[in-house]
Amino acid sequence: MVSVAEALEEVLTSALPQNCITVGVYEAAKSLNADPDNVVLCLLATDGEEEDVALQIHFTLIQAFCCENDINILRVSNMRRLAEILGGGKPMEEPMDLHCVLVTNPQSLLWKDPALSKVNRFCRESRCLDQWVPVINLPD
Repeated sequence: MVSVAEALEEVLTSALPQNCITVGVYEAAKSLNADPDNVVLCLLATDGEEEDVALQIHFTLIQAFCCENDINILRVSNMRRLAEILGGGKPMEEPMDLHCVLVTNPQSLLWKDPALSKVNRFCRESRCLDQWVPVINLPD
């Protein structure tokens, strides 16, 4: 049985070549504002307890928007692993703002992706347990 963290990694690696990933708090906010119905998952990433008040305000606003628009949200720890997944191990000229990552609905069949179904089911089950933004730790 595949863990939720492994399923999330699978969703990200399959969405990346389809250009279905939006990275960055500002870019995510623009995408959410422009077409919220196209967003299938929102990831809010931190390593440990972030002390950045502005970032926490952004997270609160993004969470509220996602809840209002029925978009599943996950908190992700291990930003280094998230960078590996999204950067593919390639050296980048400029570091990515991985604090917010959106997965959008591609023109292909990502909706029928069993990994995405597993992640969405985990989010629904967490909400039933009053965990509105469950935390996933990506394994190394």
